[in-house]
Amino acid sequence: MGTAVGEAGRESARHLQDKQSEADHRQIPINRVGVKGLRHPVRVRDRAHETQETIARIDMSVDLPHHFKGTHMSRFIEVLNAHGREIHVRNIPDILGELRARLDADCAHLTLEFPYFLEKGAPVSGAQGLMDYTVRFEASSEGGRMDFVCTVVVPVTTLCPCSKAISARGAHNQRGYVTLAVRFGARPVWIEDLVRMVEDSASCEVFSLLKRPDEKFVTERAFDNPVFVEDLVRNVALKLNRHPDIAWYRVEAENLESIHNHSAFAVVERG
Repeated sequence: MGTAVGEAGRESARHLQDKQSEADHRQIPINRVGVKGLRHPVRVRDRAHETQETIARIDMSVDLPHHFKGTHMSRFIEVLNAHGREIHVRNIPDILGELRARLDADCAHLTLEFPYFLEKGAPVSGAQGLMDYTVRFEASSEGGRMDFVCTVVVPVTTLCPCSKAISARGAHNQRGYVTLAVRFGARPVWIEDLVRMVEDSASCEVFSLLKRPDEKFVTERAFDNPVFVEDLVRNVALKLNRHPDIAWYRVEAENLESIHNHSAFAVVERG
């Protein structure tokens, strides 16, 4: 009985209409079509522990020629699942190639965004804590050409130079976020090194755990190193300009102002 039902189901499936493969006469190609917001385990390189397992939010898409009505959404998931329960970054070129082949596309795109964790000791007490940073990999494949952009979002402390200069007591400071996107040259750069370049460019870095001696240290360090958002992006840019393996970058700093009802931001891009 089970075999008969299975055969009937397969026979029925063979006669189901494939609407996506029908012709479209509007003559409008689509740049990207696909799926977004998938959550999937991913493994990335970690300098201290070799690899790190985390959870990525994944978007996948392809181009669609003007003569196709639609794409086959299920095939995106099939390609992803074919690489097992956990994706490794080294699989990205294979995934893109399979998307192009399975979906008859010239271009394929894959974005992975995930939290990346680093162990950080407090500056005086050495108390250990975990800091999380948002990391995004954006990869595209067109013909034989592969494009890869790595983005890190790093929280920092900034202290206003103007406030320090004009105030008799103290100066306003705030948390800021630096979004650094890079394309690598011949060799990739560790995520940890990108984070360090940003943190060293701010008034002070941010920690997850501080004891009282640590809090005194970071407060005074920020006071001794005031930076505008303009200073912050320029400081990062100088470090990137000196790095032999950075081919292109875009660095944006945003201060969540503590005395204004708006943010301040600045952007530098090279390449």
